[in-house]
Amino acid sequence: DPPETAFLLHKAWTLYSVTPLYRFRRARLRDYARLLSAFIAAEKQKGLAVEVGVELDIKVAVSSLADLRGSEQDQPAVLVQLSLRSGASSRNSEDKLVWLGWFCSVYGDDLSENVPEDFTCLPLFLTHGAESYTSMVGSWFQKTFDCCFRRLAISPLNLSWMVAMWAGCKLDRAASAVELVFSVPHLSQPLDISYAIHPEDAKALWDTVQKTPGEITQDEVDVFMDCLYTHFHRHFKIHLSATKLVKVSTAVASAHCDGIVKILHSQHLPGVLMLLTELAISQIQ
Repeated sequence: DPPETAFLLHKAWTLYSVTPLYRFRRARLRDYARLLSAFIAAEKQKGLAVEVGVELDIKVAVSSLADLRGSEQDQPAVLVQLSLRSGASSRNSEDKLVWLGWFCSVYGDDLSENVPEDFTCLPLFLTHGAESYTSMVGSWFQKTFDCCFRRLAISPLNLSWMVAMWAGCKLDRAASAVELVFSVPHLSQPLDISYAIHPEDAKALWDTVQKTPGEITQDEVDVFMDCLYTHFHRHFKIHLSATKLVKVSTAVASAHCDGIVKILHSQHLPGVLMLLTELAISQIQ
């Protein structure tokens, strides 16, 4: 549902993989919000005890996004929001949202089929906001549900899959250029090469490479990338195969090797999240 998921679009999300949560109970989301709020307050006050339920500067909301999943086996996504309470002098003003994080699983059946009943599989965690809040929220979840968070980097191989898949997507509006950013290794000063392709040209190339619509193979991705490299070398005499692919941008989404993703099109949100869920699961397994 686009209105329900509009807040997920056009934000830079930092990716993490998360092992299954032990004894996570969806009926207790309000309790978790109160406990997490007290934990953050105590952390900010350097370990001083804070009573649960007392009005605190940071307001925590934990909610379920029931429709944000791929299959019936997937658990609904869980959204965590941190807000700064408005002061007493401005009671009519809204609380200021300072951090967002959400756990999800989109077609994560590979993981959920193999875990005991007491575990909840939400392998992909995306955050937007200050690293200090991410650290506190992550610490609380790890201690409370005996799980483990790890930053999810994206390899050049996976970036090439992303650009091939997303360049081949049909869109209902004018598309922006397909851009690839390469880092040149072994230089005293950092040097990046940006390579932009008209979206219609990129899609036409992919359509000539892909043999079976709806299916993608590693060979097809390799041919697609080789064609782009050959074209670039013909014009600029630079071998991009000797560089490292660090970022891809399309009208569907953009992704950086550091594990930072921006989703730009609601129509393709499930497909992007399915791919990211697969990456998160592969890191856990």
